[in-house]
Amino acid sequence: MKDIVRKLDRAFNPRSVAVVGDKREMGYMWLRSLAHFHGRVYSVQIDEKELPGIEALGVKNYFSLLDIPDEIDYVIVAVPRAVAPKIVKDCIEKKVGGVMLFTSGFAETNTEEGIKLQRVITEMAQAADLNLIGPNCVGIFNPKIGLCHAMDQYYGNGGNVGFISQSGTHATFFSLMGEVNGIRVSKSVSYGNAVVLDSTDYLEYLGEDEDTKIIGMYIEGVKKGREFFSTLRQVAQRKPVLIWKGGQTEEGSRATASHTASLAEPPQIWEAMIRQCGAIKVDSLDEMLDTIALLLYAKPTTGNRVGLCAMTGGQSVVIADVFAKAGLEIPLLTEKSYREFASFFDIIGSSYRNPLDISSNFRSLDNIIRCIDILNDDEHIDAVVLELSLVFLSRLEWLRPNFFDDLLEALTLYKARSNKPFLTILISAHAESEAIAAKRKLVEKGIPSFPSFERGAKALKKVVEYYRAHSL
Repeated sequence: MKDIVRKLDRAFNPRSVAVVGDKREMGYMWLRSLAHFHGRVYSVQIDEKELPGIEALGVKNYFSLLDIPDEIDYVIVAVPRAVAPKIVKDCIEKKVGGVMLFTSGFAETNTEEGIKLQRVITEMAQAADLNLIGPNCVGIFNPKIGLCHAMDQYYGNGGNVGFISQSGTHATFFSLMGEVNGIRVSKSVSYGNAVVLDSTDYLEYLGEDEDTKIIGMYIEGVKKGREFFSTLRQVAQRKPVLIWKGGQTEEGSRATASHTASLAEPPQIWEAMIRQCGAIKVDSLDEMLDTIALLLYAKPTTGNRVGLCAMTGGQSVVIADVFAKAGLEIPLLTEKSYREFASFFDIIGSSYRNPLDISSNFRSLDNIIRCIDILNDDEHIDAVVLELSLVFLSRLEWLRPNFFDDLLEALTLYKARSNKPFLTILISAHAESEAIAAKRKLVEKGIPSFPSFERGAKALKKVVEYYRAHSL
């Protein structure tokens, strides 16, 4: 077992958790988030007015961490910043596996008091070799054991995607939005100001974690650039690593300084490092989720020639423009493919050059599947993209009830027999509620879908570049 795994494993896989300072004003958010934790949960709170609320949650309260008659693996701290050194001291004496400071107000405030307090807790933790996560963060999420930092996070079944985030909000959003996209977290960590443990430590840990097959990162700054570069290069050779760098502009850099006290770094340096290490650069949470979804649910390819199937003429023009602008090719098909299309395809109001406009053909389920089968078999095509416009598909429901469900079953069978990546573009227009239901069904079938041509094209381009870089 690697040293970093041994060092952090008690914190990431605790059997006991203590919450220090939770209170009604916060909705007892930490204790309630641990309602489904598989281990033992304790509260530490000295305010007697808070005790009835804690007792109502069924949690035993103590007036000091040191009073708990049990070994504590992980501590969640939500106290005023002035109290933080006392709690850190108790954690050291208690020999806990790790402590997360939700408490903020340290160096990110750029005040003498905040900077001084951060230096104090840092020196204490470093001298005792204490695993201090944060401060100014929400810590660890491990759904397999019900270790949550938000009440609406899932629990019970973890996934295979790890997430490392300097922002607590992004860590929470990744877990919630990821689940909607069929992406479930193995383990994630929000680490804030990173005074002791930094992104490099968490990357090394998840790099060794057997449950984690893909790693996403949101980073505002790193403290040891060379060490991070070396670790990223090593981990990215074994697993896909996606990096979203916060503070890419002068204005964004000002925000990172006040958010996590991170120093500005030229974006060119980050771009070069990500490229040299074989990682994947993304610029938003949407890009992160879209790219991971394709890595998880689409077959790999190093080819960038795309077969496009749109439901109307106008959309066929737009989808071709978008995918071409993204750096993907939309080639003509083979003569064999054109002969097959000519044998059944209704060209009145439609066309099949590539992109396909299936306006006059999508009323036939067999014709839709036959179109994408031909694209899949064409030697000029490396990936297949199908537009699903809910405006037009919903109009077919009165003619053919359950048409979308029947189409979904047929697409599932197509994806299983296809040897090329397949993705769908789910265009909602005004049918937003229908799109939510349709998206859920596609996720259940493991069919990647995107809400716009742009997002689908960008994600496909990124995964093609990734597979090309790692096939050399």
